[in-house]
Amino acid sequence: QFFHGVVRLALGWAAWKTYLGRPETDHARCNAMGILGVGLRLSRPEEALPVLEATLALSRRYWSRGATQRDQQQKEQAILLVQTNVATCLSDLGRHDEVLVLKREIYARYVAMLGVSHEISILTGSNLAATLGQLGRYDEATTLSRDQLLPAARQSLGSNHHATLTLVQNLAGNLANKPGCTRDDLLE
Repeated sequence: QFFHGVVRLALGWAAWKTYLGRPETDHARCNAMGILGVGLRLSRPEEALPVLEATLALSRRYWSRGATQRDQQQKEQAILLVQTNVATCLSDLGRHDEVLVLKREIYARYVAMLGVSHEISILTGSNLAATLGQLGRYDEATTLSRDQLLPAARQSLGSNHHATLTLVQNLAGNLANKPGCTRDDLLE
């Protein structure tokens, strides 16, 4: 079940208070810190950032290596999820240049780990393209969406998948917002 608002924040504090006494290496303690960070981000991002950064540091320090290839991949994905939460918090704080650096890294790591045609890679690429568009980097956003992400999404997910449709919507927005946009650009 998904909770939001004050309930999510209250659950974050409750989880943190429950597991605070455990060692740093305890997964439940680290997860509780992440839950608290996400809960804080929604109402007080300036307080959430240090919590999320500490969660990321702990995740990298203690859980960056797995015994098997599958374990390694799961741990890397967990770290990338925390890193995504940090990027979202930075965006809430208006620190867009830092967000762009993190989103580029997250996308590159997912592509290296899962391949460009995996749904998670496509979604993180779509997030990167959306951020590029928000920062006015329309050419780069368009190239990423049109030339890399859309062909992969159509082939692996299909034209009617929500990720593919989101990419098309973002591409249309980036083309329409680009200064000097022509009708031919929009018909693309």
